Amino acid sequence: MSIDSLSFTLRLVETHEDMAKVCRLRAMGYGHHAPALREHMALPDAIDQSPWTGVFLCEDKASGAPIGTMRVQDNTRGGVQVEIEKYLSLPEWLTAGGGRCEMSRLVIAAGADPLVKAALWKAGYLRCLSLQVKWMIVGARKPGLMKQYEYLGAFDMYEDQRLVPLGHGWNLPHRILVMNIADAAADWYEKRHRLLRFMVETDHPDISIGSVNSPAAAHQRRLSLVATA
Repeated sequence: MSIDSLSFTLRLVETHEDMAKVCRLRAMGYGHHAPALREHMALPDAIDQSPWTGVFLCEDKASGAPIGTMRVQDNTRGGVQVEIEKYLSLPEWLTAGGGRCEMSRLVIAAGADPLVKAALWKAGYLRCLSLQVKWMIVGARKPGLMKQYEYLGAFDMYEDQRLVPLGHGWNLPHRILVMNIADAAADWYEKRHRLLRFMVETDHPDISIGSVNSPAAAHQRRLSLVATA
């Protein structure tokens, strides 16, 4: 196991100021492609405030500027469903044992360190491992992002690759991809994946996934974010 330093830090959102930075990033990223979403993204939503959600924030070390964000919602600590499941009919093999998570709201600032996206994926992966999540579910619209998730090991939940309107995605059609988190590392080793060293064989002290807290403790943090908003 090697140890590498990054040009940025990655951590969980803890304060209203942190969440405000995340929302500015989202408004900028989503608003660039869909101006109508800019105002909507400027404020946290109910999923951000859920006790089963962790929101990650990347900040550049030199400037302190926010340069990336992603959130992970899981059902392993008492949650019945992750948000995306409200709009899907899940196959039995996906619900038969093991927790599930949804990764969403991935935004990278223009000109950011190329490793920011990989670091967010690693943070999500490590958090899922710590929570004993078996399956990750994502809804994707951009072909480039679909290919990237497929390269990580995700595959279509529906064999016919149907597009599903997602209510928390403004009812726009999304392709539904799933990934076996529990078996990911073994798969990466077998395929000699080019991200293997970064994801598995390197310790990054600049990446902090936080401790796995009880829903009650997480809920108290969410309440404090709402109270100061």
